[in-house]
Amino acid sequence: MHRAYEQVLDVPEIDPCSWFQIDQVLIHQKIELLETLIGFETNNQYEVKNSMGQKIFDAKEQTDCCTRNCCGPLRCFDIKITDHNGQEVVRLARPLRCSSCCCPCCLQELEVQSPPGTTIGYVCQNWHPFLPKFSVLGASKETLLKVEGPLCAISCCGDVDFEVKSKDDRVIGRITKQWSGLVKEAFTDSDNFGIQFPMDLDVKVKAVLLGACFLIDFMFFEQTGDSGQRCSVFG
Repeated sequence: MHRAYEQVLDVPEIDPCSWFQIDQVLIHQKIELLETLIGFETNNQYEVKNSMGQKIFDAKEQTDCCTRNCCGPLRCFDIKITDHNGQEVVRLARPLRCSSCCCPCCLQELEVQSPPGTTIGYVCQNWHPFLPKFSVLGASKETLLKVEGPLCAISCCGDVDFEVKSKDDRVIGRITKQWSGLVKEAFTDSDNFGIQFPMDLDVKVKAVLLGACFLIDFMFFEQTGDSGQRCSVFG
């Protein structure tokens, strides 16, 4: 698949020209030494890259120490996504919610803002007894796309794909948890992801899919040694 990338953002909002020629991004979570050695949960940090490994964005979690270490992967957070000038272009906000199929009225949700303070969309978990399902919503909470994962979201010597579907259930892309190697998977919660989407997809929807990737990371792959990777019977 041909992948072309324009110049990264230089203003604190989504520039359509920067996303127009993009049909894939890669997300690499940085390894935190303190977290690896003693298990003390630190703020997650990520690099968003193009297919050639060139960094186009930085992303950093903003959460207090108590919330990180008491609530674990269910914690609420803000993630600030910044461009090469350090200007915040996208903000992701996740409230504290349940992820159990026993509590279908309070499932996971993530709000995407660009510029910060202006909501452009949401990612909402849909209730299902077996499969991880999400809706990609617009600013008015209208359904734009759907995301559906496998029965067991476990990265065991291979990638894990979450399919991105249109409203009529056509597969138009995917969010992939990439296998990082035995040592890294066993001893860290540092993960690599890839997101594929149509090149002509609206830039705001691309940003919301980026948010969906971070939510999936926290829900299924956050715990060290893959202990947080679980089958899709939530709870």
